[in-house]
Amino acid sequence: MKVSIITLFLLIVGVQLASAQTPNTSPTPTKAEQEIINLSKTKWTWMADKNVDSLNVLFNEKCVFVHMGGSWGKPQELNVIKSGGIWYKKAAVYSASVNIFGNTAILLNDIDLLAVVGGNEVTHAFMVTEVYIKENGNWKMGSLTFSQLLRPVKMEAPGKQ
Repeated sequence: MKVSIITLFLLIVGVQLASAQTPNTSPTPTKAEQEIINLSKTKWTWMADKNVDSLNVLFNEKCVFVHMGGSWGKPQELNVIKSGGIWYKKAAVYSASVNIFGNTAILLNDIDLLAVVGGNEVTHAFMVTEVYIKENGNWKMGSLTFSQLLRPVKMEAPGKQ
């Protein structure tokens, strides 16, 4: 009897802990949240296309970028993209969630990123944190941070799609 009660207790606690790990994302984003999600999708396209003119408008002058190999500001990020030092070939976005606080929006993207870095094609799983600030009615990026995830890459290898 004692073992049954303890087992039941541990089962209940385990279910509650598993539920606590599930992110609380609303099924339908608000209009403002969807605007940020759409802007982020457009940004990934611009990065893949090396469209530094559009990215220059999107990135705030004080924008910071945090990569696996270092961190830097707007001019260096634009130069890295333009030169092909990092070519963001394809970002497969599996989930996106947005929190808006006044004129600041924080977007989390669970992605697989296919990139060419230093001439080598690599694919990594990342949680990407994007911070946007609304300035004069327009959203500007204030920060972009790549945090490598330990989950396996979900994206199919090039040529197998």
